[in-house]
Amino acid sequence: MESILAFIAEHELMIYFIILSVFVGIEVIGKVPTVLHTPLMSGANAIHGVVIVGAIIVMLNTEPDNYALLGLGFLAVLLGTLNVVGGFVVTDRMLEMFKKK
Repeated sequence: MESILAFIAEHELMIYFIILSVFVGIEVIGKVPTVLHTPLMSGANAIHGVVIVGAIIVMLNTEPDNYALLGLGFLAVLLGTLNVVGGFVVTDRMLEMFKKK
């Protein structure tokens, strides 16, 4: 219990920042009209390229015998790639809807 309290005391500003970010994100997303939710989410999925780059950097800097970290990094790259590709596919399908035949 003391280690948890020490962690909270040490990272107090970061915890406040995350809580504030959650509330701001809820307010921003709550104000978006329903018509724009799909393009907004497909664009947000495409931003997950940052996750892919971060996972690759972590995997490059880990020791070769640390299989747990390498496995998590591989999983992060795989899921991040699926999210980016899915975001682009949804965006492409939405843009196809607005093209004249």
